[in-house]
Amino acid sequence: MGFFDFLKDAGAKILGKGDDNENVKKLIEEEKETMPIDGLEVEVRGDTVYLKGKAKSAEDKVKAALIAGNIEGVSKVNADELETEDAQVIEDIFYEIQKGDSLWKIAEIYYKDGRRYTEIFEANREVIKDPDKIYPGQMIRIPNFVA
Repeated sequence: MGFFDFLKDAGAKILGKGDDNENVKKLIEEEKETMPIDGLEVEVRGDTVYLKGKAKSAEDKVKAALIAGNIEGVSKVNADELETEDAQVIEDIFYEIQKGDSLWKIAEIYYKDGRRYTEIFEANREVIKDPDKIYPGQMIRIPNFVA
């Protein structure tokens, strides 16, 4: 669970506005209450973000990678050096939002029940602030999906 791929031309527009490393780090640290990462270090090299530190859980590691990857100009996140305190392995799948999508529609596809869109929203609160405001190219995770 090291490299994550993202759509380079979608996401928060924070690169090129000062210190990119600090801007990405600040964005991740804004979620510190729900997703603490000790000793977080961020390095932006071209279109790749490298994360280093110690996350409380594998879920927090994935969330940090999603935050960093949902930034315009970022196409990859390397989280190899972002350790976790637990040995949990995330079995979630990742989904790139398409034009015309809604969380309800995505829940119908993956869970066969649109009412479960709240599970997707809750699992992605760090990158989705409002369930009605998603955008094409945004990368999210689909939690608890059983094929």
